[in-house]
Amino acid sequence: LGLGLWRRQTALAAAREDEEDGELRQRFMAPPVSGMRELRRRRRELRSRMELLIMETQAEVCRALAALDPGASFSVDTWERKEGGGGISCVLQDGEVFEKAGVNVSVVSGLLSEEAARQMRSRGKSLKAKDGKLPFCAMGVSSVIHPKNPHVPTMHFNYRYFEIEEADGTKQWWFGGGTDLTPTYLNEEDAIHFHKTLKEACDKHDLKLYPKYKKWCDDYFYIKHRGERRGIGGIFFDDVDSPSKEEVFQFVKSCAKAVVPCYVPIVKKHRNDSFTPEEKLWQQLRRGRYVEFNLVYDRGTKFGLLTPGSRIESILMSLPLTARWEYMHTPPESSKEAEILEVLRNPKDWVH
Repeated sequence: LGLGLWRRQTALAAAREDEEDGELRQRFMAPPVSGMRELRRRRRELRSRMELLIMETQAEVCRALAALDPGASFSVDTWERKEGGGGISCVLQDGEVFEKAGVNVSVVSGLLSEEAARQMRSRGKSLKAKDGKLPFCAMGVSSVIHPKNPHVPTMHFNYRYFEIEEADGTKQWWFGGGTDLTPTYLNEEDAIHFHKTLKEACDKHDLKLYPKYKKWCDDYFYIKHRGERRGIGGIFFDDVDSPSKEEVFQFVKSCAKAVVPCYVPIVKKHRNDSFTPEEKLWQQLRRGRYVEFNLVYDRGTKFGLLTPGSRIESILMSLPLTARWEYMHTPPESSKEAEILEVLRNPKDWVH
């Protein structure tokens, strides 16, 4: 009798787990890279919780964007990396609202390349390799959204977790990420809404975080050879490993949950705005600056290109479908184009 009861309870528990897994899969854009069984087995480990968070964030953002552009749909592309792990790339292209919108998840592991380790050491990381080898695990969700209408800003976000095992078996870990806005034309109301939403997410954890990460964002997205920022900023942070793993994870979760509310209202507000050919041309020129930053300075792009087995199509998903470079283009003084350039050269405080 006892054995029969145990078998029935075991079967019921397994059925419940299968049902929960099915519901979870329906919430995602594709099955998780690590597989539901493995995530369930390691469900208390932060790596599993982070993977679930990035999967949920990907699905939440994709569905919000698809609702704004009903005639378009995301292609869902799963890929594997022979060195370990893989990812899910969701890309919407040539919609009515979005020219190109990508939301990628990657969960990769293996041995850190010498070039990637060198890049990390240049940021002050002390990495003790064993026989020249550094096992690592990295995961994150990354998105860039390029709208068709020049009055709808481009938006980027990325949240990631990194773990490295050193020669003595100790593990170094850190989180990084951020959300930032790149408008073609300045709308102060939009800028205030965007920054306030991010500030509220930060303030839940520590009132010092938003001003610190806002400045970090302004400094990071600086195109040195142009003397201007990529956009009007937001928040950015990297190599964050204190006060504790759980506290930083909860902070990252709050930031990820702020992505849709900080951006979707702006798209709804401007997606049907009229625009001129001249405004479309200015958008193309600003996209050229976006490309310059991503290919010359962006840390995530560099890491991806330096990691063996990386999927180049997913790394370069951040680039717009169209852009333009004109020789010696200078907008007229006191124009709307000159107005946004002034803010890109001299960042503003949008929330005080």
